[in-house]
Amino acid sequence: MSSILIVDDEKNIRRSLEMILSAEDYKIFSAENGKEALNIIHDQAIDLVFLDLLMPEMNGIDVLKQIKNYEPEVVVVMMSGHGTIENAVEAVKLGAYDFIEKPLTKEKVVITANNVFEKISLRSENRSLRSEISKKFEMVGRSEPVIAIKKQIEKIAPTTVRALILGESGTGKELIARAIHDQSPRKNKPFIKVNCAAIPEDLIESELFGAVKGAYTGSVADREGKFSQAHTGTIFLDEVGDMSLKVQAKVLRVLQEGEFEKVGGTKTIKVDVRVIAATNKDLKAEVEKNTFREDLYFRLNVVPIFMPPLRERKDDIPVLIDYFLKQICDETGSRPKKFTDEAMSALVRYAWPGNIRELRNLVERVMILSSDEKIDVADLPPVVLEKNVPVKSINSGKSLKNLKEDVEKTYIIQALERNGWNVTKAAGELGIERTNLHKKLKYYNITSDSISEE
Repeated sequence: MSSILIVDDEKNIRRSLEMILSAEDYKIFSAENGKEALNIIHDQAIDLVFLDLLMPEMNGIDVLKQIKNYEPEVVVVMMSGHGTIENAVEAVKLGAYDFIEKPLTKEKVVITANNVFEKISLRSENRSLRSEISKKFEMVGRSEPVIAIKKQIEKIAPTTVRALILGESGTGKELIARAIHDQSPRKNKPFIKVNCAAIPEDLIESELFGAVKGAYTGSVADREGKFSQAHTGTIFLDEVGDMSLKVQAKVLRVLQEGEFEKVGGTKTIKVDVRVIAATNKDLKAEVEKNTFREDLYFRLNVVPIFMPPLRERKDDIPVLIDYFLKQICDETGSRPKKFTDEAMSALVRYAWPGNIRELRNLVERVMILSSDEKIDVADLPPVVLEKNVPVKSINSGKSLKNLKEDVEKTYIIQALERNGWNVTKAAGELGIERTNLHKKLKYYNITSDSISEE
């Protein structure tokens, strides 16, 4: 049965929604404030939240942020009798599914709930299909670091050795962990991910090890922890450097003895779990600052795997872009699109501070927004163009076609200047044929006494 949580400080509204939705055969929970709501989400499997915007102590936007940080798959519908367009835009940007205005009618509430669960059903089907594909995981990339990591995974996957994956956020550390699991004898057993940075400090212990009924405020039933869920499989501790020293001590005990107790419990639980950890921090420095246990560091860091940032493996960018283009087309059923050589070159030049995650988001965004089958330089967001061309100098009073040509012309001139007006070198940097560059020079009437072929 699908479950819905109603969060509103007005008792009459809660009761009204409870009556409407329970009649539709949904399992209903309710909370009068944000803190109570978060405790319920922590303890129960909630699918949909109807969340009031204006509440005392913790407003709806703050609750929404915490829900999306802790349980991003939960669908949230915001409610307000005093909502503004700004409120709605902010809520949707933070991950809300919809923003509905009070007074609420039975029809509006039921239609909204039904639409949400239809979406959840489709998402579940898509996830199942992607899960089948991910079982035959293959890391995407042709750079030397990626090739070396693939070989490292092949060596350690069949063993029970622990790995510590190092790298900036968004570099693909979880994919490495999944690859190790999928190529190991535990591949048909659970793979449980825990984002240690996303879980509040007062909840992470019960999240990892579970809790007995009444162990903390709002705990209405025994809770199974992630280590128990991962029994016979793999647990992936992402951002392990964000754990408190108290939790580190309990994790160390699991690594040493394979056992723990639930929060508030006395029964010792035995587990057989392979632990893979990841961090974007320098754990050696954290050890020196006494914020990370040295003994735990050595237990985790049996085989270190370093994934360099995307800016240090430029060869992977075109391969990843082609992979994402195909993936997004398959997922959305949209027609195939392709980046022009100039646009691809601009993307290769960009520093990608958000790494692969940022690249994937950009590819998806420009695929949706671009109306042409070829995605050109002018279709790229300003943050990318700022590193390549002086966007502010473009005359915004021109047509889209003329804007694209302005960007391309400026980009070509800059490439020529960087290469001493050598056409061959500039064409190589731009990723186009020399004859193609000559045509563009003629088209844009770009001339200079310094132009040379070799």
